[in-house]
Amino acid sequence: MKVYSWNVNGLRAVAKKSFFDWIAYESPYILFLQETKLQEETLPEELRNIEGYHSYFSHAEKKGYSGTGVYTKNKPDEVYYGFGIKEFDSEGRIVALRFGDTVMFNIYFPNGQMSEDRLKYKLDFYDAALDHFESLRRKGYNLLISGDYNTAHNEIDLKNAKANENYSGFLRIERDWLDKFVRTGYVDTFRSLYPDKVQYSWWSYRFNARKNNTGWRIDYHFVNKEFLPKVKDSYIMNDVYGSDHCPVVIDLDI
Repeated sequence: MKVYSWNVNGLRAVAKKSFFDWIAYESPYILFLQETKLQEETLPEELRNIEGYHSYFSHAEKKGYSGTGVYTKNKPDEVYYGFGIKEFDSEGRIVALRFGDTVMFNIYFPNGQMSEDRLKYKLDFYDAALDHFESLRRKGYNLLISGDYNTAHNEIDLKNAKANENYSGFLRIERDWLDKFVRTGYVDTFRSLYPDKVQYSWWSYRFNARKNNTGWRIDYHFVNKEFLPKVKDSYIMNDVYGSDHCPVVIDLDI
């Protein structure tokens, strides 16, 4: 089972490129999308109903902002949108699917660059997310937590670490949460398999960043450590264009 995650930075925009051909070629079992920037009334029918897939979308109350979507070949046992906390659920950042004893999260974690208030919101979101994950884990569920985390974890995960250490996305306080996440028993599947590999998933649109590969790795597939034996591979699709992010993929033996 291959699960793809991609911050498309506007689903209607990427759909005007090669999105449908890409889906037809890759045939993902599950496709998680972040930053769809859609409302229920602006979701085109051709994006709502892609042949062979069930689709589920969560929209922000603010128009043209945030948003997540999922395409899945098999209908899940349960779908839910959010953590049950309005402050976080109102931005359309979460769609979760349950298949038996496995819960798969598609999350667009907040960006903290705008202000101190938004940085606090991001850190509070992180804490609420971890509390939610742990409540499910204690009940015996396995978890896949995919999406745009908006933080590069370590120096290997971005091109210019020193120059960015005072900017949200690489602040010590954000990286400390990822350290805590790992200590609690969650595994960055790409880094677990490829500890020394330098590869990125996001590039600024400025300064020819993608051409020069001046990027960040901020898109992840994490699993709880008990689930790690089911991970066959985890990789980054640098050759896929259409957004300032590229897709990241996890291959599960389930």
